[in-house]
Amino acid sequence: MPKNSPYRKPADLAGKRIATELVGFTKRYFDKLGVEVSVEFSWGATEAKVAAGMCDAIVEVTETGSTLRANGLEIIEDLMESNPQLIANRSALEDGEKRAKIEQVSLLMKGALRAEAQVGLKMNVRRDNVDAVIGLLPSLTAPTLANLYEEGWVSVESVIEEAIVRDLIPRLVAAGAEGIVEYPLNKVL
Repeated sequence: MPKNSPYRKPADLAGKRIATELVGFTKRYFDKLGVEVSVEFSWGATEAKVAAGMCDAIVEVTETGSTLRANGLEIIEDLMESNPQLIANRSALEDGEKRAKIEQVSLLMKGALRAEAQVGLKMNVRRDNVDAVIGLLPSLTAPTLANLYEEGWVSVESVIEEAIVRDLIPRLVAAGAEGIVEYPLNKVL
């Protein structure tokens, strides 16, 4: 819902238009509540449809809700929580070629799940400050160091838990890190 919306719970949406890619799921949800709504299929960018006046509310699949918040929306109800599972039948696992593909999918899924809570940090550091900066950096194995064009400087790169970035960056700056870049990760294998 838009943050300034008068609707505070699903029952408040009686007689309203809902946009979603999950048409059947959404209809069943409101039917179970006994709330009559009009559910319309949404082609992409569903979160923009409320602001454009194309609907009164949306039902959307989201991991963090950040895109919803960025579009001035707030979640008034979680309809479902899920977690990914990879399931294969025994005969597929006995076939070497199929098993290899299943294991490849499993590896990539695990890498994506592992990356959800981590970010990459890259920064420039004078050689004199490298030990102090590296001493602050937790990493998967060890930070990566690369010489920069200007003598006496290195680039330091590391993968860390996103939860600690807010507290870590000011400490890195105090230790001599400059030009710090934080970036999201798609997979960590």
